[in-house]
Amino acid sequence: MALAAPLAAQQSGKLEPNTMAARMAACTACHGSQGRAGPDGYYPRIAGKPADYLYNQLVYFRSGQRQYRPMQNLLEHMSDDYLRQIAEWFSGQHPPYADPSPSRLPAAVLDRGRQLVMEGDPRRGVPACVACHGASLTGVLPAVPALVGLPHDYISSQFGAWTNGLRKAIEPDCMADIARRMTPEDVSAVAGWLSSQPVRSATPSSGLPAPPPMECGSQMRVEVRQ
Repeated sequence: MALAAPLAAQQSGKLEPNTMAARMAACTACHGSQGRAGPDGYYPRIAGKPADYLYNQLVYFRSGQRQYRPMQNLLEHMSDDYLRQIAEWFSGQHPPYADPSPSRLPAAVLDRGRQLVMEGDPRRGVPACVACHGASLTGVLPAVPALVGLPHDYISSQFGAWTNGLRKAIEPDCMADIARRMTPEDVSAVAGWLSSQPVRSATPSSGLPAPPPMECGSQMRVEVRQ
């Protein structure tokens, strides 16, 4: 079964019946054409993310480990096999990235964000984002997502969800641990710096040059329900 929609159909804006592009209309209504991101600054880009990462998130939404009622309602009756098809289809989409909006944060705050992303904060046990998400922050196979190309509000809200337990992953839940070590000012700085970085290509890396600084269950494919 071909998972990618015919190129002509994508270019014309018409959805051919019984293609994955047509079936994914409920997803792209919020996440944008081909999953390139919604226009409101909250719905993230899902195009081009590693398939295992997308599959994990779909399973988390379906099970309620990651809480957002519209997603839970959409996915609750979908099979594991169909969730994999969805993940693989969006992973194979590579629409261009929009130019980022300039951040309104002060230069000193953005520099703090850059420092956290590139170097971390050893005093509080906060590792650099690049240590897990790759030197170019474009994600790492099989299941680590890109951080570039995401809206400021989405990044901030996910840190809040991890801190408050509304977003969970396989234990050990490294992102929840990291989020709880960061101050609200740190989160704002990181979100501001990441969301203001231009992106021309975001192909996930095949691996990291060194072991990640923390054990992280989300780097594995989640166990499916029986």
